[in-house]
Amino acid sequence: MKILEIREKTVPIASPIRNAYIDFSKMTLSLVAVITDVIRDGRPVVGYGFNSNGRYGQGMLMRERFLPRLTEAAPDSLLDAKGVLDPHRIWATMFRNEKPGGHGERSVAIGTIDMAIWDAVAKIENKPLFQLLAERYGDAQPNRKVFVYAAGGYYYPGKDDAQLKDEMRSYLDRGYSVVKMKIGGASLDEDLRRIDSVLSILQDGQRLCVDANGRFDLDAAIAYAKALSQYNLFWYEEPGDPLDFELQATLRNYYPNPMATGENLFSMQDARNLIRYGGMRADRDWLQFDCALSYGLVEYLRTLNMLREHGWSPARCVPHGGHQMSLNIAAGLGLGGNESYPDLFQPYGGFPDGVRVENSIITMPELPGIGFEGKSDLIREMRALSD
Repeated sequence: MKILEIREKTVPIASPIRNAYIDFSKMTLSLVAVITDVIRDGRPVVGYGFNSNGRYGQGMLMRERFLPRLTEAAPDSLLDAKGVLDPHRIWATMFRNEKPGGHGERSVAIGTIDMAIWDAVAKIENKPLFQLLAERYGDAQPNRKVFVYAAGGYYYPGKDDAQLKDEMRSYLDRGYSVVKMKIGGASLDEDLRRIDSVLSILQDGQRLCVDANGRFDLDAAIAYAKALSQYNLFWYEEPGDPLDFELQATLRNYYPNPMATGENLFSMQDARNLIRYGGMRADRDWLQFDCALSYGLVEYLRTLNMLREHGWSPARCVPHGGHQMSLNIAAGLGLGGNESYPDLFQPYGGFPDGVRVENSIITMPELPGIGFEGKSDLIREMRALSD
């Protein structure tokens, strides 16, 4: 068994939206196809991957460093003892001759390729990835029901509170009971007015998250914390710079309710520093590490092991990104759920066709691999790269 070819291309996911830090008018991602010599139904088995929104495509890094290391490696060096592609050996080959620390954008490049490798491996075994993960790293019993929340509430040009409420109603009407909106891109008073407008349409059992995208310094983070304490929010997300662990630790003194962060930490080591020094509380706070941005599932497994060593349950992890890879990890390894973008960043977000949300829960379909073939608009884009 061997990898015949790896293809990549940069694709646009531009949108006129903005959060507190960036706009998405020129946003891109990398799409990868790993073509193997395994034939199923007359076609080579192909694994697909892409990186999450917010970090742009990584084609140059892939072409200059990581893909050549794989194509130059002896094919047998990338296989496990059974002669099957080994994601851990492939990861180690990509990371060869890389210094530790300074994780930056290389974690996104490797994470994208890693996703495609896992998709291929699960397809070769003719299993959903969540089943394969449960058998290899869990108790062999995946939980096919996964919590999801609807992320949106971005700042749009000319968007008023009525339009914000209409957007959130559309998510509630599609079965979500937890929705998320952006804050920090306007004044505190304006954001509180926007929050009040969304809360006014929520019914019993429906909850709101707010996300500052790392915008605040300590004073602003505390000011928002004090103001947000009047609400029963599902969480207050990423108030300060993701590497400012002291800010996060200080904030717990001003905000007793759940907080969330971690989507911009791209290694096990950075995640460990958050747990060691960020004051996060294992009984209420949420961790949002995204495997597609943080070296992939191989590294995510290390992160989950680290969390267990520090007394954290995988159920406190609700990854950023809204992609099917994290859905499979959640179902196979017992994470607390996954982000969802019902309308944005399509066709890369969302679920396979026919999957419905009920009270913010979806049921994973029995599709080999990550399940991309079950999402018609997405697999069309993927096959255009591999065929």
